[in-house]
Amino acid sequence: MRPPLLLLIVAVACTPNDDDTSSSASNTSTPATTDPDPTTSPTSAGPTGDPTGHTGTTNDPGTTSATSDPTSDPTGVACDADVHMGKATYYAADGSGNCSFDANPNDPLVAAMNTTDYAASAVCGACVAIDGPDGSITVRIVDRCPECPQGNIDLAEGAFPMIADKQLGIVPISWQYVSCPVAGNLVYHFKEGSNQWWTAVQVRNHRNAIAKFEYRAMDNTWKDVARVDYNFFIDESGMGPGPYDFRVTDVAGNTLEDHGVPFIEAGDSPGAGQFPACVP
Repeated sequence: MRPPLLLLIVAVACTPNDDDTSSSASNTSTPATTDPDPTTSPTSAGPTGDPTGHTGTTNDPGTTSATSDPTSDPTGVACDADVHMGKATYYAADGSGNCSFDANPNDPLVAAMNTTDYAASAVCGACVAIDGPDGSITVRIVDRCPECPQGNIDLAEGAFPMIADKQLGIVPISWQYVSCPVAGNLVYHFKEGSNQWWTAVQVRNHRNAIAKFEYRAMDNTWKDVARVDYNFFIDESGMGPGPYDFRVTDVAGNTLEDHGVPFIEAGDSPGAGQFPACVP
């Protein structure tokens, strides 16, 4: 088995989009309190990223092309120019939820996004920088809040006191998408039950939200894989037995290619690179 190789192509901008295919799934987020004035809905600019127009050139496999160091720490600057307005609540989050990530009760910096901005799982794994009445935090989206109006974010119970008095229960916030402060490379997680005839892959540990996932088919062409609303890219006909060549595009249009990715049912296969941080 040959080790994974990497190709990176960089474009600009960084905002999750909502061009994803949806399927039914349950969620776990319910706000601890309700908005005292439900007739007043906060406004929130919709996602604007469109990586489908990316026209970067492809180098030989195993090489990297970038205008910035893809392994450098993220700058924390906003990935889009839009400042979203809404309200924050809290719930008993453990890191799991509609995005199908593993539970991690020791991490309070997670949250559930309202259904509109959740965009059928397009923002799963994305990070948002939140400004509240008493502080600012950056959280990772791991769940969906069906009862939250557009613009609202349901924080983990441990995160809410970092921006406001917990006794308030609900407070006004502003927020923007930012690059996640991740360490290491992308990870490809194969869903339990996956095999060569039905294959479900989830991208984890990504710095920016994922916009597109492809694999190299037997005819040597790249095949785009639909994403379901519980955050897996699923090929109903299967991707074959592996190892695989994967191509992943983030919402900024940056593209990573990993070659020789082994199949591990209900397990993780590491990638060979990471997306660069978003820029203004």
